Amino acid sequence: MKQFWDQRYAENETVYGFAPNQFFKQFIDGRKPSSILLPAEGEGRNAIYAASKGWQVDAFDFSEVARDKALGVARGQKLKIDYVLRDMADFKAGKQYDAVGLIYVHLPEKERKAFHAEIYNSIKPGGLFVLEAFAKEQFGLNSGGPRDLAMLYDAPSLCSDFPFMNMITCEQKEIILDEGDYHKGKAAVLRMIGQRL
Repeated sequence: MKQFWDQRYAENETVYGFAPNQFFKQFIDGRKPSSILLPAEGEGRNAIYAASKGWQVDAFDFSEVARDKALGVARGQKLKIDYVLRDMADFKAGKQYDAVGLIYVHLPEKERKAFHAEIYNSIKPGGLFVLEAFAKEQFGLNSGGPRDLAMLYDAPSLCSDFPFMNMITCEQKEIILDEGDYHKGKAAVLRMIGQRL
């Protein structure tokens, strides 16, 4: 899997575009800058945007190619992001953040539950969680996402992963994605913002 992503990131100038995810951008724009963790951050489009708005950004991904591209763009814009190499399966909540963002982070059910438990532990009490991911209804659409139905999400499953979270926003939407060559066209997505109790 790592080899697949390294190759994809190496062969494309950008996989999902340079602009941040629109739902994530709205989240960042509507809040006072603080600390945020961005797992599976890829080429850094969301991390770089958050940093440009004054956020203190920690990020990780298992792709060295993606990390190096992200850090190169950040340096070019004179922005600081703390970006380390880490596999999601190895992630343990070592510190807590004011916010955590998961943008198109898809895992099989068992791994998802374990990972989301660590994500919850990495959010400060009162801190926020923002997520955009493909819904089950994405299956069969060619605008991106896993080809495995089991790795697409539904709201009840995601909410059950975070039982001690006050869900501020939880909605499924049909949108038109325009995020590079690999997220393009009609898509079924889930959007969530939660606050740790």
